[in-house]
Amino acid sequence: MTSGRLAIGATATFLSTLAAFGGVGATACTASKGATAPAASVAADGVPAPRHDAPRQGRLGAPGIGDPDFPTDGNGGYDVEHYGLRIGYDPPSRRLAGVATITAKATQGLDAFNLDLSGFRVARVTVDGRPAAFTRAGTELTVTPATPVSDADRFTVVVSYDGEPKPITGSSNLGTYGFIPTRDGAFVTSEPNGAKTWFPGNDHPADKARYDFEITVPAGLTALANGEMVGAPVTTGGRTTFRWRESHPMASYLATMTLGRFELRQGRTASGIANLAAVDPRYRDSLGRLYTQSGQITDYWSTVFGPYPFSSTGGVIDDFSAGYALENQTKPMYGGFVPDDDTVAHELAHQWFGDSLSIRRWKDLWLNEGFATYAEWLWREHNGVPAEQSFRATYDAHPAGDAIWKYPPGRAQPQDLFNDSVYRRGGMALHALRRRIGDAAFFKVLRTWTTEHRYGYVTTEEFVALAERISGRQLDALFDAWLFKPARPAA
Repeated sequence: MTSGRLAIGATATFLSTLAAFGGVGATACTASKGATAPAASVAADGVPAPRHDAPRQGRLGAPGIGDPDFPTDGNGGYDVEHYGLRIGYDPPSRRLAGVATITAKATQGLDAFNLDLSGFRVARVTVDGRPAAFTRAGTELTVTPATPVSDADRFTVVVSYDGEPKPITGSSNLGTYGFIPTRDGAFVTSEPNGAKTWFPGNDHPADKARYDFEITVPAGLTALANGEMVGAPVTTGGRTTFRWRESHPMASYLATMTLGRFELRQGRTASGIANLAAVDPRYRDSLGRLYTQSGQITDYWSTVFGPYPFSSTGGVIDDFSAGYALENQTKPMYGGFVPDDDTVAHELAHQWFGDSLSIRRWKDLWLNEGFATYAEWLWREHNGVPAEQSFRATYDAHPAGDAIWKYPPGRAQPQDLFNDSVYRRGGMALHALRRRIGDAAFFKVLRTWTTEHRYGYVTTEEFVALAERISGRQLDALFDAWLFKPARPAA
């Protein structure tokens, strides 16, 4: 991420059409048996599974995944493997109707479990085809299946819901995020925990899954989601349905269903990666540049960081003035501005650092943002400006006593998650490492890091251990100075 700082009758018709494929329904709600803490997780499909750190207490999935800084984010007791999201949205009325089909594997026996969902009317929940009882409390949807789920069993939850999605504001220094209604559609950027504003799930990056999207919107609009389009859009009865699939594991905050009026350019990068650029008509003059930038930078990063981890690249410029960009997997989003090279380099570097390699806990956010910031300097270096010059300019711009030195980036603070220190000081830490161990070892560290943890989860401790293993040096003092001490390191 980078910052820069219908009528009622028509709506009823729209929602009734969605109900035809299961979008809304009715069922009774009964009390659940509550929820407690989860057991440890297991691997699925060859991808490292998230760890749930809280101890097991009975057969009730915890209402949080175990991140102490965000205790109610995510859920325990299961790992999601796949989301099938069938969503219809009507921009004039701002009404959304959805059916979420969630395939998961239990990591303990479950009498009940939680899903994250903010707002909406939940009409019906089934587990393995049988109606399930459910209750709501805040952003927790507690589901009690008719038959308990056994440890290690795979199970399928189907949630039918509808209502007006509401974005999140004021809970971080990011601003507004989640499902954000716009003049002609929606701008959907969910970091850190805004996925629950438009679909039920396990809303924490420590539980990645694969996704299929089926999005129905009024004819004339385009719906964009992660991955690649499956078949051609189908228009009937004044509505168009778009199908997208992301077949690689993805954190929930990277999922998107941005929609509106867009102009598109599609093709392939020089190395053969599918490339899609989309812009609001207001930015049509920038479509060619965004397409070319995205292709060139993706191909270059593939030579620096290792093979591109996904099947497509590109970017989207919408006319919502978000004041930031977000690295939505395969489709970085630029909110209300034309991105410069630094910004595109940053968001596309995230496809490796943050998207393919995901943090288990938000405290390690510098592993996303520090790496993407340093990628900006590497792109400048590729174009003739040494990274040392970018490092020195950043360091000199922050004298001793500046706020950046009082905030150690190795421990991102939940009330100030996107602090500039996490970005800039995190990037400086990587350059300090490069200075200490030399270019050959440094770039070997980066490529080994992305290879060994491809589609998996990472921690700061693992990165330090890798850097020491490859360089043959003891690096605790360096990382302590740049990441963990509230003081300005010597440069």
